[in-house]
Amino acid sequence: MEGETSWVSHGLNNVHRGFEFDAFFEVADEGNREAASVSLDLILPDDLLERILSNLPIASIFRAGSVCRRWHEIVSSRRFIWNLSHVLTQKPWYFMFTSSDEPVGYAFDPILRKWYGIELPYIETSNWFIASSCGLVCFMDNDSRSQLYVCNPIMKECKKLLEPPGLKFSDYSALAISVNRVSHNYSVSIVKSKQVPGNFFQWDLSVHIYDSETMMWATPLTEVLTGWRGGDESIICDGILYFLIYSTGGGASESRHGLITYNLCSRSSHGLLMRSFIPAPCSLTCGRLMNIKEKLIMVGGIGKQDRSDIIKGIGIWALEGKGWHEIARMPHKFFQGFGEFDDVFASSGTDDLIYIQSYGAPALLVFDVNQKQWRWAQKCPVTKRFPLQLFTGFCFEPRLEIVP
Repeated sequence: MEGETSWVSHGLNNVHRGFEFDAFFEVADEGNREAASVSLDLILPDDLLERILSNLPIASIFRAGSVCRRWHEIVSSRRFIWNLSHVLTQKPWYFMFTSSDEPVGYAFDPILRKWYGIELPYIETSNWFIASSCGLVCFMDNDSRSQLYVCNPIMKECKKLLEPPGLKFSDYSALAISVNRVSHNYSVSIVKSKQVPGNFFQWDLSVHIYDSETMMWATPLTEVLTGWRGGDESIICDGILYFLIYSTGGGASESRHGLITYNLCSRSSHGLLMRSFIPAPCSLTCGRLMNIKEKLIMVGGIGKQDRSDIIKGIGIWALEGKGWHEIARMPHKFFQGFGEFDDVFASSGTDDLIYIQSYGAPALLVFDVNQKQWRWAQKCPVTKRFPLQLFTGFCFEPRLEIVP
């Protein structure tokens, strides 16, 4: 097909241990021309060439490894990996599942604006819980919620975590991970919520934290909520765990959604969760939490005034203190561009990019937080095979030097 090429076996040995882009797809871009070849080998010493290559996009680094033996040895060296740790962030990729039954799909690179076919290790179906931070992605199964893996999807390095404590079969679970960019240690949190037997308005809620240094779980908090329950949305920003709670009725609040904050450093065990309650900025059909440069951002479906369960638009808010500040609202032309838009949708982001995707179609919208710009991603090389086919996804930062 014109404008679509296959890129196979750009593997790097030793440190990279045979990673390859399987079934790489390149979408035709205007002005995509071969650059004039210049031999840098005759000009640049190794250390300077290493610095230049370390600032390339991840996909370009793999391409550079196949240019010649010298470049391959450079990008495969441990010193080169060490240099990558000084690159503050990489633009996040978005992995789109293209099957409801199997964990297959494509990853979108916003720098080169191309899709890559990559495989996710260990995950069995697309409905697993997924969280990511600084190059690592955490998966948790949706059945027993006892299988947890942390992996680097680019390097295909994976580690299975101990089974978390607490309720094995909770009604709702929210997964989050936070990676320290300096030490590469990480924390995984699970917020579990289960209805108190015989009482729809009361829900048991517990917070479980895994520390990669001690390789142990802790349960610093258990509490009973009245009129509210936990859900499946949580994120860690600057040492604070944020998670959404949902009204079960019977309370004075008119809001259907609320935010709870929990300090992971102090880890208070007292029943004071509702003291940190922050109401949603407006009537929402759903909310998606994300860490944008250690600042909490929420993307939410805005409900109609007379029918709060029907979506009329999408807003983006930043948490400032105890209040929300709206930073953007999706222009109507983009909202219409999705076609039929459900009241719930997929959205995730990091660094300065936010991705928004309708469950009913493979269209992907990108919002640049710094530039306040909306744009469509290149079309994913997949077509909808049947009317009820669902699409979802998650974003992650591609990094080579961080492994679980």
